[in-house]
Amino acid sequence: MLFISGATGDAGHFDRVADLLADEFTVVTYDRRGNSRSPRPSGWEKTSVAEQADDAAALLTALALAPAAVFGNSYGATFALDLLIRHPGVVRRAVLHDIALFSVLENPGEVQALGRSVVEAGMAAGGSQEAVGHLIRFVAGDDNWDRLDPDLRHRMASNGETLFGVEMGTFEPYRPDDATLARITTPTQVLVSQESPDFFHQIATWLAAQLGVEVAHTPGTHTPQWDHPEELVRTIRPFLRASS
Repeated sequence: MLFISGATGDAGHFDRVADLLADEFTVVTYDRRGNSRSPRPSGWEKTSVAEQADDAAALLTALALAPAAVFGNSYGATFALDLLIRHPGVVRRAVLHDIALFSVLENPGEVQALGRSVVEAGMAAGGSQEAVGHLIRFVAGDDNWDRLDPDLRHRMASNGETLFGVEMGTFEPYRPDDATLARITTPTQVLVSQESPDFFHQIATWLAAQLGVEVAHTPGTHTPQWDHPEELVRTIRPFLRASS
């Protein structure tokens, strides 16, 4: 089973849920390119949803673990969706949690403007590291950020240069057409957290309709892997089990 993280791209986002699922699955987490312990490639100044999905496919192939169950959170769910579309052979089942598919919203610019204002306030307060904290507090709450393992929090904050300099604003326009989504045959769970901002619920409702599935819900915030890991595992385990 592969976990794909969203903003700040650190494998440590999923330490707790990985431990809980390790009794039944081989669990893989990784630092996305240019984040934490994954070096920033020389001359790498831009990325794309396709590049991120290609990285995930290459990892599963290199580890000889394909096809695997895949869980993506936020941006990571967007990469997982592209993985389903362009690399279906490496995915056995997919969980798309709080997918950041902002392009399907009626007014995507409003959400993006709100995010930019949060980041700008953080930048003004203390640069990119402070801006990471502001953004995580906005989507996941103060307690989640404050209670993170200090080493993980430091790595995440240090990824601000990649997040704001390379990634943010690049993934948001991504939108597969309806016909492409209709061709997805891999079993997929569209999952949203009960306490996530309303726009994530709107996106989940839209995507589930395109895929012909029901929206599933799990307790917690945008990062249930931190605040409700046991409940998250109970929510996804039955679906994942069917891929064994």
